[in-house]
Amino acid sequence: MQWERIKAAFEQRGFHATYFETGAQAVAYLREQTAGKTVSFGGSKTLEALGAYEALAERAQVHWHWKGDGYLQTPEVYLTSANAVAETGELVNIDGAGNRVSATLYGPKTVYFVCGVNKLTPDLPSAIARAQNVAAPQNAMRLLSGQPERMPACVAAGGDGCHHCRAPRSICRAIVIHQGPMLSQERCELILIGEPLGY
Repeated sequence: MQWERIKAAFEQRGFHATYFETGAQAVAYLREQTAGKTVSFGGSKTLEALGAYEALAERAQVHWHWKGDGYLQTPEVYLTSANAVAETGELVNIDGAGNRVSATLYGPKTVYFVCGVNKLTPDLPSAIARAQNVAAPQNAMRLLSGQPERMPACVAAGGDGCHHCRAPRSICRAIVIHQGPMLSQERCELILIGEPLGY
């Protein structure tokens, strides 16, 4: 991985970009950045694996529907991950309900995308392909595998990639491509971690 080249690609688009070798270093950084602020989490196996909720809750007012304390739609800070990170400076997410991606687009003044190196792809087309064929099927397997009547084709096929189905419970309702921070945001930052994390 050539971090300086990746960092430059994101910074040319107006993002901030920071690299940490370990998840523990990234969490320590986020703990400092969010201290004393209101923070919401978007659904993220990456953030869950890092124990970020518990770590940040020591110094911030943290909300996450996964942890049962509700979801704050317009916090000061929003944390999520991305399904794919293009080395050319774009972030890609696929979502079903919209709650995970909506706050990356409007509301919070600061947004952090926390991603493992397993999500890196060379360019935007390969990032979209990763989101569709790796991340979305794994998320669908996690969410819908026990519900045969609601099962999209990727789950029925064992998560082997996107089948471009029109299943009633398909989680592939929107593809959001961030090509730069939204105009309403004061800071939008990619935090890349040198470990495989999430889908």
